[in-house]
Amino acid sequence: MNATFPELNPPVRIMLTPGPSLMHPRVYRAMVTPIIGHLDYRFMGVMDEVQTMLRNVMRTKNKLTIPLSGSGSAAIEAAMINFLEEGDAAIICVAGHFAERMAEVATRVGATVIRVEAPWGQPVDPQKVREAARGQKIKLIGMVHGETSTGIFQPIAPYREVADECGALLVVDAVATLAGVPLDVDQDRIDVCFSGTQKCLSAPPGMAPITVGPRGEEVLSRRKSKVSSWYLDLTIVQKYWGKDRTYHHTPPISLIFGLHEALRMVEEEGLEGRWQRHKLHAQALVAGLEGMGLEMVAAPAHRMITVIAIKAPAGIEEVKVRRRMLDEHNLEIAGGFGQLAGKIFRIGLMGYGAHRNNVLLVLATLEKVLGEFGFRAPAGAGVVAAERVYAGAHELADVRT
Repeated sequence: MNATFPELNPPVRIMLTPGPSLMHPRVYRAMVTPIIGHLDYRFMGVMDEVQTMLRNVMRTKNKLTIPLSGSGSAAIEAAMINFLEEGDAAIICVAGHFAERMAEVATRVGATVIRVEAPWGQPVDPQKVREAARGQKIKLIGMVHGETSTGIFQPIAPYREVADECGALLVVDAVATLAGVPLDVDQDRIDVCFSGTQKCLSAPPGMAPITVGPRGEEVLSRRKSKVSSWYLDLTIVQKYWGKDRTYHHTPPISLIFGLHEALRMVEEEGLEGRWQRHKLHAQALVAGLEGMGLEMVAAPAHRMITVIAIKAPAGIEEVKVRRRMLDEHNLEIAGGFGQLAGKIFRIGLMGYGAHRNNVLLVLATLEKVLGEFGFRAPAGAGVVAAERVYAGAHELADVRT
């Protein structure tokens, strides 16, 4: 009897999107190893190793450091609903889609949300956060380290300073920055930090690392009400990932195997080396894009290096450009959404995807396709500008990882 639907045969894409990122063959191999029980002592050993490696990559000694079973959005929700209760006041620094999501979740908890906003494409001014906190009892300040919807990077230290002044927890969304740019949870004194596995870790989507420091754990222990979500209640989930291994849910075993291998690869490369690799290739990409006559969304001082946002040239329909790149060149980049829908391109250089071949390929392809839609750049200018950056680098990062 013939099957009703054909066997899956998805194309092998070159994905330079803001997520998911390309995965190394070693990660794929780890994911097809045999499934074992989630209460099997061998799997619990894998859990221990994953937690240790997550602490290493997040640079923290926090006991409560786990990969939540869910996407980065699950981590946003967990970071709000576990530390806010009805009536609490929270400041959310809003300058893009994912900060908007943080504010929305905080509102649904019943918290009083004070939005400190900046135009999309600009960082939130810490002084305005300070002014918003003045005279109020603030429970939490939430900010996005790297806002993938706009390509904006926001340094942590100024917001930590404000949080100290008003006695608030600092919650940081590091979904698109963890393992791609310098991040040190303990040194930066971040109370709650979360990420996603499908970005700079180059692991499969579906898990969200989160770490909670001592101040966060204290707030969690003093809650007056139950966390509104049973599934994302860290007071329960941590018991499964803790020494008791109390059953909570069946975790995505194969995804955790993939994450384990991806974290091993981070340790092999070394965090500092990985940070430098991402920085080098971002510099080459931006030089190439500017050499073509394209304009970045973010100013250099606040520009992400893992997701580069580029203004679409006047008169060019970015969706048609991206579709042709995908259909004719098997190369996927992203467009904008929300306030920037139809106005920008976004190129992700994360994890395994951040290497020289991909930088030169996307520059050459984008030049060709933009030219077909009427945008004329000097022939080969993008690749030449990028190669100039590589030639000037004393050490080219190891692109094999």
